[in-house]
Amino acid sequence: MNDGGNSPRQRRPDVAALAIAGGLAVLAALILWDAASLPAGGGAYARIGPKTFPFVIGVGLLLLAAFSAVAALRGEFPEREEQHFPPLVWIVGGLAAQMLLLKTVGFSIATGLLFGAAAKAFGKGPLWMTIPIGIVLSFAVWFVFARLLQLSLPAGPLEDFFF
Repeated sequence: MNDGGNSPRQRRPDVAALAIAGGLAVLAALILWDAASLPAGGGAYARIGPKTFPFVIGVGLLLLAAFSAVAALRGEFPEREEQHFPPLVWIVGGLAAQMLLLKTVGFSIATGLLFGAAAKAFGKGPLWMTIPIGIVLSFAVWFVFARLLQLSLPAGPLEDFFF
């Protein structure tokens, strides 16, 4: 019953937020444990060594985990919208297709398929239009990285046809 909004609404602890806080804490512990095995200093001339940055990241993640856990226990997280799984399936499927096809069909075609799947997930354009656009854009990226910058990206039949 509503009493005019004078009393705070009691909410139960947010289980999903607690799970996220736990995941952040585990990730922080792994980073801190790994940072402990790195050399301490950068020599006599440098006070900041290779251990410093991972240590700062680990402590930051640990603080985020603590703040998230406190907010979850207080029930202070805002209500989340209902999840729609078809866009998630399109994006994960596009990523899986890219990883599986990258070596066989090359960077441009595999990444073009990922582009089309992501566009479909966001409700943009039909696949017959977004996949070719993605292939053209991916070919341009491949050209810049593989030909101009001389970096190694997997080439497929499309790249072999042009070069």
